[in-house]
Amino acid sequence: MLKGKVWKYRANVDTDAIIPARYLNLSTAEELARHCMEDMDPAFAQEVQPGDIIVATTNFGCGSSREHAPLAIREAGVSCVIAETFARIFYRNAINIGLPILECPEAVTGTEAGQTLEVELETGTIRNLDTGQVFQAALYPPFMVDIISAGGLIEFTRRELMK
Repeated sequence: MLKGKVWKYRANVDTDAIIPARYLNLSTAEELARHCMEDMDPAFAQEVQPGDIIVATTNFGCGSSREHAPLAIREAGVSCVIAETFARIFYRNAINIGLPILECPEAVTGTEAGQTLEVELETGTIRNLDTGQVFQAALYPPFMVDIISAGGLIEFTRRELMK
């Protein structure tokens, strides 16, 4: 079960807005997290709390295919991202690094910044604890659940090879 405060964003948040290109030479995920959303929302990196949730409208993560963007989000403490739609490469990069992302247009329209959401990844259930509304996200295929549960594709592969 995931639970956190909502950070709400517009459509077409690209990977340069998530982690500006000038920081791509940083060597650790922790350093990237300190600059997450910096140009779009200067308060984000300083105020985000472990478990918080990003909610955005359409095409979240568009732009370049860099893995730095979902990595910066995850390392900043965000427990999941909910959007109407995701850029496909961002979607797969997020899964590959173990960042849960859910597509649920109803949750996007039924949620405001600062509200608290509770998310059950296994069932795709999203609860707005401020309004009482319940939303149903699209479910992951089982292999994606396994990758996310393992913490990403690398750890999933290590575990599979150890069997």
